[in-house]
Amino acid sequence: MPAGLTLVGVGPGDPELLTLAAVRAIEQADVVATPVAREGSASMAATIASHCISTKQRLLPLLFPMVSAARPRREAWHLAADALAAEVKAGQAVVLLCEGDASLFATGSYVLLALQQRHPDCPTRVIPGITAISAAAASAGWPLALQQDQLLVMPCPETPDALTGLLETAAQHPRVLALMKLGHRWAWVRPLLERQNMLSGALFAERVGWPDQIVRSAGDIEASERPYFSLLLVRQGWPDVLP
Repeated sequence: MPAGLTLVGVGPGDPELLTLAAVRAIEQADVVATPVAREGSASMAATIASHCISTKQRLLPLLFPMVSAARPRREAWHLAADALAAEVKAGQAVVLLCEGDASLFATGSYVLLALQQRHPDCPTRVIPGITAISAAAASAGWPLALQQDQLLVMPCPETPDALTGLLETAAQHPRVLALMKLGHRWAWVRPLLERQNMLSGALFAERVGWPDQIVRSAGDIEASERPYFSLLLVRQGWPDVLP
C-alpha cells in the first residue's frame, strides 16, 4: 500500500462486521494508529481489529481525552494530525482505526479536518464502517426506516423537556429517532417514555457487537444509569402499506 493515511471504520464491536476493504487496509498498513482515552489504556478500536494486526506492524497510540473543554480536545486533534502526517511523510502507509463509522460522531473526523487544515498535501482516504445503530437494528430485526419515514440520528437530549419536544415533532412527520450516547440519561428517559406509552415502540441497545451486548425492548430495561455506549431507537408509527 502506498504512503498515505486511511481512516478505517471498524464497526461497533463484532470483528465479523469489518468490511473487506477495512481488513485489507489494516493488513497492508505499516503503522496502525489506535485512539486511546488515557495514557496506557487499551484501545477499543484496536481490540475489534486485533485479528487483522500483525506483530510486524508498528502501533501508534494517539491520546484523545474524554473531556468537554475545547482546548485539550483541539490540542489532541492537532497533535494526532501532526503525528500521522509525519509518518506519511516518512513513507509509511498508515491506518487510523475508528470505532463504528469513521464519519459518524467519530474522533477521526476531527483528525481529518485538522489534517486538511495543517497538512493539506497529506494523502487521505476514508473507509466507512457499520454503525452501532445499524447493528442494533439488525440484531433485533427492527426496521430503521421504511418508505417515507425520516431517520434522525443525534445525541440524546439533555433534558426531559427537550426530549418531549423532539418526540412530539417526530410523531408528526413521521420520524424514527436514533438517540446516541444515552448513558446516565436513561434514568429519566425510561420513565418519560413510560408516561407517554412509548416503551413498546422503542429499542434499547448497549455495547453493541461486544460479548456482553444488550439489545432489548426498552420496556425490559430498568431506569438506571447505563454505560456511555448505549443508544435508543424510537418508532411512533408505521407506514400505511405493510405486508
